[in-house]
Amino acid sequence: MIVGHGDIASALKDRKDLLFLASGVSNSREKRESEYQREIDLLLRQDKSKHLVYFSSLCIFYAKGRYARHKMQMEELVRKNFKRYTIIRIGNITWGRNPHTLINYLKNRAQQDKGLEIQDTYRYLVDKAEFLHWMGMIPKWNCEMNITGQRLKVAEIVKKYVYGKKRRGK
Repeated sequence: MIVGHGDIASALKDRKDLLFLASGVSNSREKRESEYQREIDLLLRQDKSKHLVYFSSLCIFYAKGRYARHKMQMEELVRKNFKRYTIIRIGNITWGRNPHTLINYLKNRAQQDKGLEIQDTYRYLVDKAEFLHWMGMIPKWNCEMNITGQRLKVAEIVKKYVYGKKRRGK
């Protein structure tokens, strides 16, 4: 079963043995506490007897903001409330329509001539093919998977995905 309708949910293949929770806070800059509580409530309403697959973020390893704290809290709730689970931590995806993903945010800024703030930092990008590869590798036991994908500087991401001729991962 797949819970959600966003970019991650749309890429998943339904599996009878897994409950994919692919719905929640998708904007790492979210300020509304109601959005964080909505995801908590959604998680706790799921069938605890199912093997839950929860999508977290690699940002828990390097960020300290509200979104990262929320993802850490959600992971702990998964561990405490589900007998069988897989926590998937991913970086930025290269597909989809969510305007809050890194690539779509940068593309929209560039299209609107709003200028780009290009931070001198690395980000991890996962394309759909790699994502689906790892989804096919989910074991029957509890685990936590970090799917890093490709490590690129933000300037390289802008060059390749914002101003490049061909977008990958579609």
